[in-house]
Parts: sequence; structure tokens; C-alpha cells
Amino acid sequence: MSEPSPLLWRRPAAGPHATLLLAHGAGAPMDSDFMTAMSDALVAHGIAVARFEFPYMARRRTEGGKRPPDRQPVLLAAFAETLQRMPGRCFIGGKSMGGRMASLLAAEGADVAGVVCFGYPFHPPGKLEKTRTAHLPGLPVPMLVCQGTRDPFGTREQVEGYALGPQVSLQWLPDGDHDLKPRKASGLTLADNIAAAARAAAAFMTG
Repeated sequence: MSEPSPLLWRRPAAGPHATLLLAHGAGAPMDSDFMTAMSDALVAHGIAVARFEFPYMARRRTEGGKRPPDRQPVLLAAFAETLQRMPGRCFIGGKSMGGRMASLLAAEGADVAGVVCFGYPFHPPGKLEKTRTAHLPGLPVPMLVCQGTRDPFGTREQVEGYALGPQVSLQWLPDGDHDLKPRKASGLTLADNIAAAARAAAAFMTG
């Protein structure tokens, strides 16, 4: 494996009440607008957030160009290695693919307090038959999914028909897409939905 990614920390002035190791999605790095806004919103609720990058994204940062995500075993190995560098037991999670990898790592028995996912990729867009939920009913720790109601990777109508198991809870963000962004006609803003997701995630991690 390549050199481990540095950790990008955001810590509250007091506390923290909980710590979250947060992974990025497939197409954007750990310091993307979404990852930064969500980290800032969580810190405002007393959550310390550590972000990292998977090997393919770290190479993209140093070498330029676009690279497809690493294969699942590489992603999980990188996540597990980063988790070992965390100071104490923490929550793990991520945006989309990063959240899915966090849930798979937890399903494999990683010693974590729980999982938080922002925009879980329940299925590829337009491919409802290819669900990515088989491991969720057996999760040994609680998991919160903050999902936009019109997310093409799993709308509210689609996801409410899944058997996700007792450990998985859902926080629906009104009119949100895969980045939780609502349409202008909804009268809501992305900032509204990020704030709501951060409140729900903080309550989940501290409750």
C-alpha cells in the first residue's frame, strides 16, 4: 500500500463529545466543499472530525489527473489502517462510498462506536436491482444514514422498502439529492440540509 494519508483534523474548542473518522466519496477529496461544510457543522456540535484520503485520491492529489476508486479490499485496508492511528475508540463514516466502506468495516468487526453515512449508495442510479445492503442487517454497531429524499442512489420511497435491520436508522433530508442539495423551488438550501444532517449525526453520536 502507498504511504498512509495524513489526517485532516477539525476539533471543537471544548470537548469533544465524540470523534468521527470521516471518509470521502468516490469523486471528491477530503477537503471538498461538502466534506469541509459537513465537518464544520459537526464541530459546531462538539464533534471532533478527522478526514483522510483513500490511496487513489491521495495519488490524484500528488500526481494530478483523475483516477477511478481503488478496489474494495484496498479501500477497506486503507480505512482499517487509518482507524488504527486514531486516538481511542471513535465513530467511523463517510460520504457515499466512504460511508459504505465504513459500514463494511464495521460489519467485519472493527472496534468502533458506530457508523455515520451522508448519502448512502443503496444502489447505482437506475439499477435498483443491484442493492448494496446485504451486510446491513447484521451490523454489530448502530448506524445512522442521512439521506436526501430524492437521492438517485436511494430515494425515500425505495429505501423504506428495504430490510436494513434494527441497527440502521435514517434521517431524511427534504428534497435532497446525493449531496443533500435541495431544489430552489423547495424553499430550502444546501446549508439547511447540511445543518440538519449534522444535528442528527451529533445527536446520534452523543446520545
